[in-house]
Amino acid sequence: MKSLLTVCAAILMSCASTSSQKPSVMQKNAELLVSQGQGGTEESGFRIIKDEKEYLAVANSGFQLIEEGKDPASNYPKFPKDKKVVLYNLGSFRSGSHSISQIKSVSVKDNVLYVEVPAGPPSGGMEIQVISNPRFMFAVPADYQFTSVQLKYSK
Repeated sequence: MKSLLTVCAAILMSCASTSSQKPSVMQKNAELLVSQGQGGTEESGFRIIKDEKEYLAVANSGFQLIEEGKDPASNYPKFPKDKKVVLYNLGSFRSGSHSISQIKSVSVKDNVLYVEVPAGPPSGGMEIQVISNPRFMFAVPADYQFTSVQLKYSK
């Protein structure tokens, strides 16, 4: 009887640990599409880009790299048709570099999309005060369901 209870307890423990692993199963790499040091809003926040026309309008609304004889839109990656594209505004900063250059991982838990990005270089000392409104666009799997986005900075 004791061994039967022990086996049942072990099965229940393994089932309980499987449900807590669900967010790690959902971890997939996101694709960084565009990162700009200017062009964002003063408040941090996100919105989902619905189509290629909106994507190009947002991508071209900030500073852009223009080459003679080339369409500015050709400097940006193609709009991914099988993914959700998210525009994230980091907010307003008074100094330092706050551009996102890489996305390490993404996961969804409790309707929150967690985006892990590298922590920026430490800034300190006397710097020129420049106000920046950085933003970036990235793509995540289309089946992700979320109502908010939270950045996680890691080393």
